[in-house]
Amino acid sequence: MKRHLTRALRLTITVLIVAMLIVFATKVNWHETWRAIENSSISLLLAAAVVNLLSLALKGVRWWIFLRPIGASSLWLALRATFAGAGLNNVLVANSGEAARVIFVSRAAHITSAKVLATLALERLFELIGYVILLALAVSLLPLPAAIERTRPFAWLALALVAGFLIYLVRRPESPDQIIASTELGWRAKTKQYGRRFMHALAGISTGPRFVAALALSVGIWALQVATYALTAMAAHLHLPLVGTVAAILAVNIGFAIRATPGNVGVFQMLYAATATAFGLDENQAIAVAFLIQTQQILPVTILGIALAPEFIFQKRRKAARPDNILPDEPVLPKGAQAPS
Repeated sequence: MKRHLTRALRLTITVLIVAMLIVFATKVNWHETWRAIENSSISLLLAAAVVNLLSLALKGVRWWIFLRPIGASSLWLALRATFAGAGLNNVLVANSGEAARVIFVSRAAHITSAKVLATLALERLFELIGYVILLALAVSLLPLPAAIERTRPFAWLALALVAGFLIYLVRRPESPDQIIASTELGWRAKTKQYGRRFMHALAGISTGPRFVAALALSVGIWALQVATYALTAMAAHLHLPLVGTVAAILAVNIGFAIRATPGNVGVFQMLYAATATAFGLDENQAIAVAFLIQTQQILPVTILGIALAPEFIFQKRRKAARPDNILPDEPVLPKGAQAPS
């Protein structure tokens, strides 16, 4: 019964989103939008694309910080998996590339997927933390539209909750990783065992120094995103002030954890245009900028993802790896320790 309700809810949401996009598309002057794209500065667009790629590379470094203590010490592997996952996110819905990143690193480094998943969970958590910090500072210090300013108490509450959770993870004692090596376990026992691996790995890699490094990288990543958006707007001669750029980033990333369409195409343009017009700018020109931003985020990233990890993106269905319950248990190094290079 729950499965049918979930499917019905997803279908309803999808239909509503598609309907909204159709209505939005009918109101766009596509001739004016295309003219704004044609008149854009190529040099500024290239600079914005480079800045965007740098922000994605820093995401790979942030993940590598958490991968090292579980034995995946290769920065190159973390970068390849990050670009490959981002490339898949651009052509699939619901951030499916994140699951692909776990499979990629697990197979390449011969580490159980539960441990890799724990590192990815922390990496994605710091992506959210960076967004919450940007939101909390923006709604407190910048004159944003009323719709965004009303989120101020929720932003600071979310920041307090996240800070409390990080403190809990750092102070949480490590428990023994008791794994039963057996091929006869039922699915409930396997799920419980997988959860134990996940929590054990999560506790082992949660340290203050790693969190501080990840937080610094998160702030840098979001700052580079602001620069990417600003450079693209300048390239298309859209005179959007810094506060407008920040507001646009906050708006289009509200649902960054769930992508309604491949690459969030359509939804991104609608939200960006709505934010830009709130600052008195032309809607068609704003839509052009939104398309240019997504072009930079989709084409170069997808091409690099294919170039860096072609064997993963194009691989056929391979023979299933050994189940996690019979894989040898790779130790998670004590808190604060690093895996040998």
